[in-house]
Amino acid sequence: WQVAEGYYLYKKRIKLSVNQASSVKVTKAEFPVGLRLDDPAYGDVVVYRKQLQVRYPLQGYKKGQSPEELIVKYQGCADVGVCYPPIKKIINLNRLNDGDSFNTENGAIHTKEAIAPILSEQDSIAASLASDNLFLTIISFFGFGLLLAFTPCVFPMIPILSGIIIGQGQQLSTRKAFSLSFSYVLAMALTYTLVGVLAAVFGTNLQIWFQNPWVLSSFAAIFVLLALSMFGFYELQMPAAIQEKLNNFSNRQESGKLISAAIMGVLSALIVGPCVTAPLIGALIYIGQTGDTLLGGSALFALGFGMGAPLLVIGTSAGKILPNSGAWMETVKYCFGILMIAVAIWLLDRILPAVISQLLWAILIIVSGIYMGALRHHTCDTSNWQLLWKGLGFTLFLYGAIMVVGASTGKGNLLHPLAPFSAGSSQEILANTKGIEFKKIKGIAGLNNALEQARNNGQTVMLDFYADWCISCKEMEETTFTHNSVTTALGHTLALQADVTANDEQDIALLKHFGIVGPPAILFFNNEGQEKKPYRVVGFSPAETFSKHVTKALNQI
Repeated sequence: WQVAEGYYLYKKRIKLSVNQASSVKVTKAEFPVGLRLDDPAYGDVVVYRKQLQVRYPLQGYKKGQSPEELIVKYQGCADVGVCYPPIKKIINLNRLNDGDSFNTENGAIHTKEAIAPILSEQDSIAASLASDNLFLTIISFFGFGLLLAFTPCVFPMIPILSGIIIGQGQQLSTRKAFSLSFSYVLAMALTYTLVGVLAAVFGTNLQIWFQNPWVLSSFAAIFVLLALSMFGFYELQMPAAIQEKLNNFSNRQESGKLISAAIMGVLSALIVGPCVTAPLIGALIYIGQTGDTLLGGSALFALGFGMGAPLLVIGTSAGKILPNSGAWMETVKYCFGILMIAVAIWLLDRILPAVISQLLWAILIIVSGIYMGALRHHTCDTSNWQLLWKGLGFTLFLYGAIMVVGASTGKGNLLHPLAPFSAGSSQEILANTKGIEFKKIKGIAGLNNALEQARNNGQTVMLDFYADWCISCKEMEETTFTHNSVTTALGHTLALQADVTANDEQDIALLKHFGIVGPPAILFFNNEGQEKKPYRVVGFSPAETFSKHVTKALNQI
């Protein structure tokens, strides 16, 4: 074997055998001297690094006279404590010439066997943390964060930060806009780091605790109040007594605004963006197994700051491109008021029935259309721009009305609001978008019962961890799990779903049983009920990528 750098093979897990009916006998193996290691999984063991050659004398084998097969089993682990499952390979002796060996990765004859451990994406990231230097780690995780900045979990933070900037008025300088944006992003990144470290050390994800209906409703109410103030219904300001004191100390007033932005950054990290991703889990695995909170925390901070970097650019730019006072400024405030209400509805999506959610979106769209002049009479003095806004507004008004009609059927579908009334090809579309039919399970006992049933039926199993407040989970339900390639790949696999929305004792126990900090997470089991950890999927995965992964996972197990 050629053992990859940073990995080792266990001596006691290396076995070679033949079928019981075989005429060939395997005598005592000849192992070289190994290294002793205090392994976290098996205690005091002998391991091999870099290169290993084991001699197996065979008795009774005559080449070409009968098809003889050898069964080789081995297992190894990474220095950071991330192990890959036991591997079983079949070697056909009749394909070998004297002095040759067998490469188990592609079935070809070679002089050496290369050991390339199969690791999931998050385990690979955890292993890379141990081998890369600090600078490369920071750069890599910052890059991961930039990619995550444009996902549904982070995108809603744009109107939040922009609303904070716009709320300061047109007198805001570029420097002040940068300061407010930096306070928001820095607080968000620090919170993301702290929550991640605590999740790795104690196994509890604080973000999950902030996804209950009371917290989400309160935060949504705050955005509605901020939006109404931007519409000019009232002006939000501190009590006169406090405001007078702050006016006497301008520096304190400035610091107060920065603190307010930072507080909103903390709340946004906890409530708005509870996304579970492979880079996040990789860092948590590394911290949990090595206790190195400095390197792991630095990686998490770089990840969080990468997520916030576009926000910093957008917020700072807002201080430079804000229009002068007048009608344009009022229009800008209206737009951000609408976006803040959209964020509020987006938060409530996690806890409201689909029909109620669709009605709220319909109301927002209809009111937006009215504000754009959908119902306003025009005269010969109406400009072309006003006519354009009126036309766009009327389009929104009409679509909002259609959404109301669709919601009246009791079924919510934002993209196809009239689908319940459709027939023929539209019904076929609905059938195709039905997607995977999951069997719901609850807790460890429910999972074990389902695995036992699948084992009796000889089925492989896919387990999906889901929650109503998990944006990536809903995105996968709407796009990935409804795709034909995915449903085809899982045609003979039992699809289980653990809904951990309630985050009760059974949910927490099931998450801890697999070392998962939160959804989305998808696990695969063979027909013996054993999980194949290298094929775990954490975070959102698009349909084509996921279908290929499913095919690979099921072919391997």
